Amino acid sequence: MVYLASGNVFMFAGLLLSPRTFVVLWPLCFGLVFRVRVLRRQKKSTQCLNHPICSSQDLKVKGPLGELALTYPPEVELTEEDSGFLRVRKTVETRRAKEMHGLFRTLTDNMVVGVSKGFEKTLELKGVGYRAMVQGKELVLNLGFSHPVKIEIPDSLKVKVDKKIIIFGKGEKVKITIVIVSGYDKCEIGQFAATVRKWRPAEPYKRIGVCYSDEIVHRKKGKDRKLK
Repeated sequence: MVYLASGNVFMFAGLLLSPRTFVVLWPLCFGLVFRVRVLRRQKKSTQCLNHPICSSQDLKVKGPLGELALTYPPEVELTEEDSGFLRVRKTVETRRAKEMHGLFRTLTDNMVVGVSKGFEKTLELKGVGYRAMVQGKELVLNLGFSHPVKIEIPDSLKVKVDKKIIIFGKGEKVKITIVIVSGYDKCEIGQFAATVRKWRPAEPYKRIGVCYSDEIVHRKKGKDRKLK
């Protein structure tokens, strides 16, 4: 006899229909009325991979702008061909291996381009009184709060504040503040830019706030006031 608990009621199972199915009976109102419930066992499966799980590969890329390192998972490996090209290969044919294959190929390409040419991302501050300035190792933002927002700048990044003139649909020229983030680590550049943007994302009605230079903010129509 198998006893199961459900809330404050104890159930007892007495019938086994198949290896994966139990019929569970429990009394209601002191045992005169019975109900039937079917429970199925959860099938648990493990997958054996034909490779050592403790092996790892380290890649270090050094260039004129800096140095980056990356550790490969066991599902993929990095090989150097006779022509000098680096090739990322899968060690097993699994779903995770396919995901890691594309991810680490892109990460490797970003590392090579980053230490040789570098990356850059630009943010625009649109709004009355929205300003930014660099003070030492901090980026200070005035975004309409009662206090300035201070964000620490990582050592591998360079942050520059400049002005830009944009033209609206009716030909109106407005000067806005832009923040240019540059460096050799693309992941760190994207993370820093996302941290700046999250403090005041551009809203869809007046499209004011912080947004990327290539970001398209779709405008929403506000509610129309009905004339009485």
